[in-house]
Amino acid sequence: MPEQENAGGVAPDPMAMPQRHPREELTWSRRGQVFSNPVTGERVLLLTDPETHPGRTLVAHLFVRPGGRVAAPHVHPVATERLHVLAGRVGFQVGGRRRELQAGESYEVPPGIVHDWWQIGTEEAQVLVEVTPGERFVRVIGTTFGLARDGHVDARGLPHLLQAAVSLTAYRDAIVFVFASPPQLVQRLLFGGLAPLGRLLGKQPVYPEYLFSDDLLAPSPEVLALLDEQGRLRREAAVERSS
Repeated sequence: MPEQENAGGVAPDPMAMPQRHPREELTWSRRGQVFSNPVTGERVLLLTDPETHPGRTLVAHLFVRPGGRVAAPHVHPVATERLHVLAGRVGFQVGGRRRELQAGESYEVPPGIVHDWWQIGTEEAQVLVEVTPGERFVRVIGTTFGLARDGHVDARGLPHLLQAAVSLTAYRDAIVFVFASPPQLVQRLLFGGLAPLGRLLGKQPVYPEYLFSDDLLAPSPEVLALLDEQGRLRREAAVERSS
């Protein structure tokens, strides 16, 4: 049965939605599982599993090697993203304005705002990332990381065209990548036109084998101390910098 959930604001394409994962796969949390992307240089330790978290919140401890960065500027149409730098330095761009965040500094990105970020310097960056709602975001990002590990992405870490059309059309309520060219409307029409071909050729929006990891790591007590009783990033631990 096609997935019918609507996170609000931006409706996913009902024709491109994946099958809902079997319920038995989601009765246990993936907290402590580690997912890596060898192309972008990111390694993610899940501190909450948004599939089982009552507030649908994803909280992750992100490690970014020198030279690492997210694949491209992007928007979360319906999700709020909060970042708190634990170590190292991070370059951050929101709405055309660039800044540098250092250890102890934070930022909150409301839904619908274009943003981008990358590691700076020779020290590995460590960042706490919170995305709410995060259950659909974690599926498409988990799939993208898995495709990167298997060599099915470009030099930036983005899936190849037909796979991108299928995944990003189905999950356009979770993330929209923003490119300088072609214009967003043209990109959406292009992806919408290519997605049926991709599905016909066997491409799936997400792949269950990429959504779980055998790589386990115990979260550090110092990091867990920054989370509240619901597992979310404490406001007092992350005074947001907006200037």
